[in-house]
Amino acid sequence: MEYGYGQWIWVVAIAILFLYFLKEVFKPQTPTDWTTYRGMGAFFVALFAEMYGFPLTIYILTSLFGQKLGLDFSHNSGHILESLLGSTGDPHFSLFHIVGNLLVGAGFILIAVSWKILYAAVKAKKISRTGPYKYVRHPQYIGFSLIILGFLLQWPTIITLIMAPFLLWRYAKLARIEEGEMVKKFGQQYLDYKSQTYS
Repeated sequence: MEYGYGQWIWVVAIAILFLYFLKEVFKPQTPTDWTTYRGMGAFFVALFAEMYGFPLTIYILTSLFGQKLGLDFSHNSGHILESLLGSTGDPHFSLFHIVGNLLVGAGFILIAVSWKILYAAVKAKKISRTGPYKYVRHPQYIGFSLIILGFLLQWPTIITLIMAPFLLWRYAKLARIEEGEMVKKFGQQYLDYKSQTYS
């Protein structure tokens, strides 16, 4: 077994890459946008710090259960769902990892597509009603949720498992705040749109 952690250059490089990519896709402008970005950024930093830096979850689980769970300090053991299910293959090709990649990719695509539509609508002082907004009022928050769920499938950690419900709750709260602002701005027009779409 090769110790798969302590690679802090990777932690910094991948965290910066994901934070930059998220910023370019999401393009935060309002205080609410920046709050959303910072929350997701903290999730990324916590995830990658444990993925490549310090395996806190593995330390805690092995101190509580010893070797009963079959965890070691190789990088592959960090794919805890695979390890706990006793998988011996490369976890990067497992169903959890593939579905996780699809969810993360779909989340980033949904955020990017939604941003373009939202930006055009804000510029025109209209309600976003095309693309994903034709079906849901908050596709960007759905995108963030998909990214979180995708990474939890691939690499669940104690910290990210604690952060995820908080972030999902925060996105739901921000959605309600934004909807209140939209009702004030557009009145019945927004209420009609709201009645025709999912949250």
